[in-house]
Amino acid sequence: MKDPRYTQLAKQICGYSVNVQPGEHVNLRMQDIPDAMVVELIRAVREAGGIPHVDITHALVNKELQMGATEEQYELEGKYRLRRAEDMQVHIAMYADSNTFESADVPGERMQIISKHFKAASNLTCNKRKWTVLAWPTPSMAQAAGMSTEEFEDFYFRCCLADYAKLKVGMEKLKAMMEATDKVRIVGPGTDLTFSIKGIKAIPCAGDCNVPDGEVYTAPVRDSINGTLAYNAPSIYQGIPFDGVRFRFENGKIVEAHCNGNDDALNKILDTDEGARYIGEFALGVNPFILQPMRDILFDEKIGGSFHFTPGQCYDEAPNGNDSAIHWDLVCIQRKDYGGGEIYFDDVLIRKDGIFLDPGLGMLNPEV
Repeated sequence: MKDPRYTQLAKQICGYSVNVQPGEHVNLRMQDIPDAMVVELIRAVREAGGIPHVDITHALVNKELQMGATEEQYELEGKYRLRRAEDMQVHIAMYADSNTFESADVPGERMQIISKHFKAASNLTCNKRKWTVLAWPTPSMAQAAGMSTEEFEDFYFRCCLADYAKLKVGMEKLKAMMEATDKVRIVGPGTDLTFSIKGIKAIPCAGDCNVPDGEVYTAPVRDSINGTLAYNAPSIYQGIPFDGVRFRFENGKIVEAHCNGNDDALNKILDTDEGARYIGEFALGVNPFILQPMRDILFDEKIGGSFHFTPGQCYDEAPNGNDSAIHWDLVCIQRKDYGGGEIYFDDVLIRKDGIFLDPGLGMLNPEV
């Protein structure tokens, strides 16, 4: 029997997240997604008057291609992907990871080739088209979250079908506060960081580009960052797991980078290009229902009481001039159960131990 939540999710994605309009071409890029969910998305696109196009991929097939990636191969693949991005008005991507570390043994230089040639399509999609990305609940994700498969599925649909319109009220207030701010200071275990966000827009994300959603992002003035930052959420990037990532900044640049056990791989990613050692995004995670990291960035970057500070490419909506083939969201959780921490806007304490002090932001505080 079909799960009725499939239909609800498909309609929310098409009707709310990307707001499909009559005549729009919609690219459905599906990696290992159940046919029943793909069918519901096709139907929801058609119901909205859009024209569905399906691009089916598989993690194991992608990994095999990545293992032998060449410049010639991915230069052409990049052109095809860019053309498809240009021809579509809407992009919906869903992926299901049976093994989060499937690409862990792909050589770093192969991943750099792919990132470089897919960058143009990715930038056009993210900055010039309507888009959304969703992870699909799998047993491996449930395991990473410390839940049973059924429990995780219930959690997943509860997050994805949340009342984002209600959360957006608080996000808009936070957006105004961020846009009125010059100097930000963040302190916590292993962290004492200062930077400016003056003159850069803040963007509330309330169920549109990512599902589940819940962040307000901007970017630091590129050369303004100084101090140290210790992330405490585990991460995975280019198929490689990283824990305990720590940076030291001087005038915006990451001049020291360490982690627990794999400094060489960490620094190889940061040496992808010049922009990889500068920050392209600063965001506050505000989804009150997402509390624990699970090495899936679409969930982890939304954790209530967290922030992420992202080496690499900035977004056109909140530009600071940083250009890179990478965009690596790394997360620090500041709730008491993760060691606490404070965020100041122009020397005013805004959030302490993951809790916003302004009553008008109360709906964004984690439900702990």
